[in-house]
Amino acid sequence: MLTLDLSGKVALITGVGSGIGKSVAVVLARAGCSVSGCDLSKTGSEAALGFSGAVEAEGSESLYSLCDVSDTTELESFVQKTVDRFGKIDIVVSNAGMNIFKGAQNCMVEDWDFNMDLNLRAHWLLAKHCKPYLEETRGVIIIMTSNHAYYTIPGCFPYNVTKTALKGLVRSLAIEWGPAIRTVGIAPGFIETSANEKWFGNFPEPEKERQRTINMHPVKKLGTPEEVGALCAFLASDMAAFISGTTYLMDGGRSALMQDHCT
Repeated sequence: MLTLDLSGKVALITGVGSGIGKSVAVVLARAGCSVSGCDLSKTGSEAALGFSGAVEAEGSESLYSLCDVSDTTELESFVQKTVDRFGKIDIVVSNAGMNIFKGAQNCMVEDWDFNMDLNLRAHWLLAKHCKPYLEETRGVIIIMTSNHAYYTIPGCFPYNVTKTALKGLVRSLAIEWGPAIRTVGIAPGFIETSANEKWFGNFPEPEKERQRTINMHPVKKLGTPEEVGALCAFLASDMAAFISGTTYLMDGGRSALMQDHCT
């Protein structure tokens, strides 16, 4: 049986309070990683305890930190806490972000700046803070972008701009920091998260819109956070040693289908 063994590795993950971030943490823990995670929820909150409990249920150690990744000082402190606790960093999954959908005309400068700080700048700064430790372990950076990096819909500006820019960040880090550090991007499409449920809730008939969206995908389903976690585990493993500088679109084939052929 083929297994992904990440025993003895230390993974640092942002945005672990729910959704993709939490599931990535669980899958990496299942593969043997100790996991240091951060989110905006306070230590001792339901989200924080849920993360720690899920990781430890897999038999791995966890460390939770309250951290606003758009704050440089807090981000640096999170990285330092991780090294102080575990002594090293092998894997970074830069996941935290937010849907900032304003539209090009209605987007204000403060919306643009907030989006750039959270959805682009924070990924770069996290990588910079982790770089010395990843060089020691010949580690991996996985940057979570979005299918909006490849195609988008009206009204998703400025979010789609930063998600597109993250592909450039992946390429630059790969060629400038390799071979000691590999950098890879993942661009998920519709994933079964609370954010997606909120999106469907904006429509008069949420379930009808949900089924319409499912029908846009050749696989006739939405993705799961666990599937994103599984891809992270593979990309972080030695089996992916020849993969760097690219961003994987994970969208259930949606981008391959002419949208007027949805059924």
